[in-house]
Amino acid sequence: MLKIIFFSFWFLFHPVHVTITSIDFVPEMEIFKVFVRMYFDDFLRDCKLEAGDAQNKNFSNNNSSSRELMEKYLNEKIMLRSNAEQLSGKLMDMSLADNEISLNLEFGAHKKPKTFTVKNLIMTNLYSDQSNMIILKINKFEEGVKLTADITEQTFKIK
Repeated sequence: MLKIIFFSFWFLFHPVHVTITSIDFVPEMEIFKVFVRMYFDDFLRDCKLEAGDAQNKNFSNNNSSSRELMEKYLNEKIMLRSNAEQLSGKLMDMSLADNEISLNLEFGAHKKPKTFTVKNLIMTNLYSDQSNMIILKINKFEEGVKLTADITEQTFKIK
């Protein structure tokens, strides 16, 4: 009963279900630098981990099993395609503070993007009101979009 009261109280302070993802193309390196921020407790729930499990595994940037879990999670939840080519990401670093986890990834690219597709499934199976905010910057092209549990994918035509 105490656990139910605690979580009910906790959700009063964390009522929004939102992530932020920014994607920046670095042409001279032929990579996409991707930044993701989300609530850590939502991530744990989406991964089906208990908070105690994460503490027991010492969830941090310095822990290789934490990094592997996060990289696998992100590659399953965030799918990027440049010119119809599926890209895979490598987790560069992550930091956890005040129940927010911030992540930096790099996705390799081989050609100048003419079309770019973002599919974001982070927590879309958990919350019907989930909002995954995306900002895409490729050269002079910059556009933002809100993906939801109903609309999980957006294709951009780069000018």
